[in-house]
Amino acid sequence: MENVQIQQPAEAHESGDQEHPIGIYLKVWILLFVLSFFSYMVDYFDFQGMLRWTLIIIFMFLKAGFIVAVFMHVMWERMALITAILGPPLLLLFLIGFMISEGFYVFGTRVDYMGRPAAAERVHVTHGEEAGHEAEGGH
Repeated sequence: MENVQIQQPAEAHESGDQEHPIGIYLKVWILLFVLSFFSYMVDYFDFQGMLRWTLIIIFMFLKAGFIVAVFMHVMWERMALITAILGPPLLLLFLIGFMISEGFYVFGTRVDYMGRPAAAERVHVTHGEEAGHEAEGGH
């Protein structure tokens, strides 16, 4: 019998016990510091409203994505495993967003037909000395 060598597919070598160069970990680590810096700059420059929360969420998802892809080695896994890991959380996020929009629709419809409930009104909260004077009855 002849010695026949069976070649394994390239994917088997990539997903095996192959060590990854440390340079990619250092680059991602530095990138995470840069993204954290930009996240802190959102607070430093005192962005407010939807811009603030949009930027914070974008930086948060970018950092989480890099951590999962590189440090948890998902980037080097097979597509079936990636789909099995990331599919359910993405589906849950979609469903949560869908239910939030449905809740806003239902609340808006109730306000249109029945008026705004008393529980939805803003309550003014006093701080410091104002609260003390009001409790004593003085203005």
